[in-house]
Amino acid sequence: MTDSDADQAAEIPVVALTTPRDGVPPVVSTPDEFASVAARLAAGTGPIAVDTERASGFKYSQRAYLVQLRRTGSGSFLVDPIDHPEALAPVIDVMTGPQWILHAADQDLPCLRELGFVCENVFDTELAGRLLNVPKVNLAAMVAEFLHLGLAKGHGAADWSRRPLPDDWLNYAALDVEVLVELRDAVNAALRDAGREEWAAQEFAAVLSRPQPEPKTERWRRTSGIHDLKSTRALAMVRELWTTREEIARRRDIAPGRILPDSAIVNAASAAPRTTADLTALPVFSGPRQRRQASMWLDAIERARTLPDADLPPKKAPQTGVPPINRWEPKHPLPAARAKAVRPAVKGLAETVGLPTENLLAPSIVRDLCWFGVHEGVDVAGRLAELGARPWQVEIAADAVETALSTVDD
Repeated sequence: MTDSDADQAAEIPVVALTTPRDGVPPVVSTPDEFASVAARLAAGTGPIAVDTERASGFKYSQRAYLVQLRRTGSGSFLVDPIDHPEALAPVIDVMTGPQWILHAADQDLPCLRELGFVCENVFDTELAGRLLNVPKVNLAAMVAEFLHLGLAKGHGAADWSRRPLPDDWLNYAALDVEVLVELRDAVNAALRDAGREEWAAQEFAAVLSRPQPEPKTERWRRTSGIHDLKSTRALAMVRELWTTREEIARRRDIAPGRILPDSAIVNAASAAPRTTADLTALPVFSGPRQRRQASMWLDAIERARTLPDADLPPKKAPQTGVPPINRWEPKHPLPAARAKAVRPAVKGLAETVGLPTENLLAPSIVRDLCWFGVHEGVDVAGRLAELGARPWQVEIAADAVETALSTVDD
């Protein structure tokens, strides 16, 4: 987009989009209703706009409590999958094959796959916005940028497991797919004009082929405020309290922070109470619910108190994999030197091309390249491909990276 184009676009007013053009569709939740949705989707044409609503701040699981769909010629649908997930098969069948339009696909695909949906072709409007170097890529900003419409927002962090769902929440949910097809068309045209349509195709394919991330180890160390604790015994108490909370949260499908906040865990580990009275004198634990569960929390603290010293967790988590780049010096001078040469080169190239640096080459690719270097018999382009760079990224970045590396490895 030229400066004059940008100035002209800025002059176009943003029109508030407060309700779906055909009204808010009813929530469908029965097998017969699912079959009807499938028939109507099959009669439509083109890609299918898809969104989900979860209850991340309220539930332990990341399941979808509402699935929103829209297709040209079919209309919009609000699908409640909770009571009859096994009856979704007709909808799944119709949706296997056509392109899905998602905004931030990585957030929605896992819970859709959990329900049995199979995506073979995706268009991610958020990722496309990044490839176009759009300053803000949230859905409302993208809709305003490309369609000059203002989306009504405000319920994304709500408890979507609630039933019945309030009318204003359903209005919000329907709006999230209301203009996704039009947004996809506008964004795709911009990609084509910028010569980046093939880049997007490769990125979208990578989204679909990306494996599930490995579970993080020692997640208890992410407890907020844990760095205030000085003793390994206190860390053991955090670990026991965190593990107890995690088991309850998983069993009851409640967000862990709603079982017991991190601040209470750290406070208890710091105080190390020995009696129920000591524990219930602490903030949070003095409440009626925590008083009823005081013996369970106290048992966790006692398990940590009686651990042999050899079983106490170290103050720092054991290093696994490649350490962060900011920890390479002075013990790893060669990888550190590579990073000092390669990272500015990639950043400068990204600015020249007009891309966010992380979308030109993922930080993990740059890190591993600098740590391990280029294997004998493999050129830089081949090494980037080994590390997961897409062909378009290799084509743009390989020469600059090779030049940067040559100043170090020589």
